[in-house]
Amino acid sequence: MDTSAPAAATPRPASPGQLAWLTREAGRWASTGVVTDEQAAAIVSGYRAERRWSLAALGLWLGAGFVGVGVIWLVAANLDRFPPLGRFITVTLLWLTAVAAAELLARQVRTRRSPIVGGVRGLAALLYGAVVMQAAQSLQVPAFDATLIGIWGLGALLYAYAVRGLAPLVVGILLGSTWLLWSLGERTESPFGVLLAFGSLGAAGFALARLHNGQPTGFAATWRITGALGALVALFIAALPWEYEMTDAGWLGWTAVAVGVALTALAAVKARGLDLLEATAGTLILLPAMAIGAWSSSASDGVDGGDVSRAVVAVLVFVGAAAAVAAVGVLRDEPHLTWLAVLALAVFTTVQAFAVFAEIITGAWLFVALGVVFAATGWVADRGRREMATALDGTSQEGTDR
Repeated sequence: MDTSAPAAATPRPASPGQLAWLTREAGRWASTGVVTDEQAAAIVSGYRAERRWSLAALGLWLGAGFVGVGVIWLVAANLDRFPPLGRFITVTLLWLTAVAAAELLARQVRTRRSPIVGGVRGLAALLYGAVVMQAAQSLQVPAFDATLIGIWGLGALLYAYAVRGLAPLVVGILLGSTWLLWSLGERTESPFGVLLAFGSLGAAGFALARLHNGQPTGFAATWRITGALGALVALFIAALPWEYEMTDAGWLGWTAVAVGVALTALAAVKARGLDLLEATAGTLILLPAMAIGAWSSSASDGVDGGDVSRAVVAVLVFVGAAAAVAAVGVLRDEPHLTWLAVLALAVFTTVQAFAVFAEIITGAWLFVALGVVFAATGWVADRGRREMATALDGTSQEGTDR
């Protein structure tokens, strides 16, 4: 009986790192007699190297972005040359053509996450904005209105979930975040509204990432990076040493917080262990961010004991938040989250040092103190990463033994 492994008719894509690991392991299997040399070669030949972000994908996404913005610009620059109905019909046809072209390409191109399909879907999401802007102009709605951005973002999100497209999801998240920041920024005269906006995005992003786990569309990773950015920026804003006023953010601000907390509760229902950390990370960062924001700084020319205490607490909370984000990155095997946490911690510590502690520790000693803090943080982060990786490997092995 022939036990050789047949080579796959169409090699499956794998990252260069994965393919290098598989090549080394196949060679080791062959050297120990687990498989023959022919079988090892057949296993490796069943895969091909493919980078997630190729130059072609970057070019397609940039091209779609420039075309979409260009069409919106052309609509705005030629309002007086065509009748309103003609302009509306033109941009609507362009949008529908992009939508139809994307779905036709999706049927023809069988490659998962095709950059061509993604680029055209992203273009369709952008062209929808031209339709919204033209409809608003025909109805005499002011162009500089956050409501239009909200409608545009909502349409992009609905389109993303209808076609399971990652590109329109990115467009929808960016536009929806812009709408929320714009709306809350107009309702409050202090950074409180901006804090609530970013904090709500953080809570909702982490919760939605947990709810999307197991789906092969990349939605979970996209929501996860949204949650990490929103939560860390909210805490960064709250900790800045300025005169902070807890002004009323209105129904929109508290509704955004309520939605984020509700999504967190929904995601945490059946989560256990590190999955529970991912589900609740955004809300666990939002609550202390609001508390630190409520702890008003003196905003005087000097730095008093209250400012130093507030800064120390803020640093400790931010270290914990960055550690949580890094832990989620290790849990989901997404190194960019770990790098984001480390970069955010470095920027935050530097800003706090020069804004508050520079009044106490001056000159060269400030840099020495910062160096010690960064070195200690790096050592703790690396030790935590190793221990978490070991714990995850032990959990996986235990599950296999069972």
